[in-house]
Amino acid sequence: MLELGKYADAILSSWAITLGLLIALILVTWRRSVQVKQELDAAEERAKRND
Repeated sequence: MLELGKYADAILSSWAITLGLLIALILVTWRRSVQVKQELDAAEERAKRND
């Protein structure tokens, strides 16, 4: 492992925060995509019934 010296805490905590934010962003995006897909499927079903 690299020798980070006195900056180790700052660097490692920055990496941890960055990874946490990336994971949160991925989860929020995935959850939203599932919701939008369900809404689109429902809209398509309504459109088929109205034709």
